[in-house]
Amino acid sequence: MAADADADEPTPTAPAADPDLEKAAPGAAAHPSAPAADEGGTVVRTVLARWRREDLLERSILVLRALVLFFSLLAAVIVASNKHGDWKDFDLYQEYRYLLGISLLAFLYSMGQLWRQARRFSTGKDLVPRNYSGIVDFAGDQVTAYLLISALSAAIPLTNRMREGSDNIFTDSSCASISMAFFAFVSSALSALISGFKLSKQTYI
Repeated sequence: MAADADADEPTPTAPAADPDLEKAAPGAAAHPSAPAADEGGTVVRTVLARWRREDLLERSILVLRALVLFFSLLAAVIVASNKHGDWKDFDLYQEYRYLLGISLLAFLYSMGQLWRQARRFSTGKDLVPRNYSGIVDFAGDQVTAYLLISALSAAIPLTNRMREGSDNIFTDSSCASISMAFFAFVSSALSALISGFKLSKQTYI
């Protein structure tokens, strides 16, 4: 009798598969991978933007140091050739001798930095370790800018006093050399600003 009762009870059947759920299943499985793909694209774009920014900064510093090289060389040449006899000789004034020395120093520094950057672009290797390159660039640009402005501060008052008495080829040449040194200072100061920005963004990992 028990067997007959069991046989009369309906056998439970598995629920029919819902076609809507079957259609949604592939999409639900693919959905979690979409954020990962977006993250990967964001990382790539960030890295590319950083490379472009670094390349632009490198080129900007290269141009500015080339300007320092050019203007400091002009300043040194004009001062050194400012000899017209009697009192109109730059050797007689320590302010102009100081301007000449600082202009030559700025010329040599910018020439060394340009050679270093050209070597880094061509070989991919820097003479200064990566952890210290930012500090070296920033300190060098800062010191060069300070020395140039100090030389200008010494030469400008002397030239102004001379021009009050007489305005001649000697004072004109002095003004020209001071102008070139001033342009070299501006270029060096802008280079120091960019070097400081790069140093603030430098990683040590």
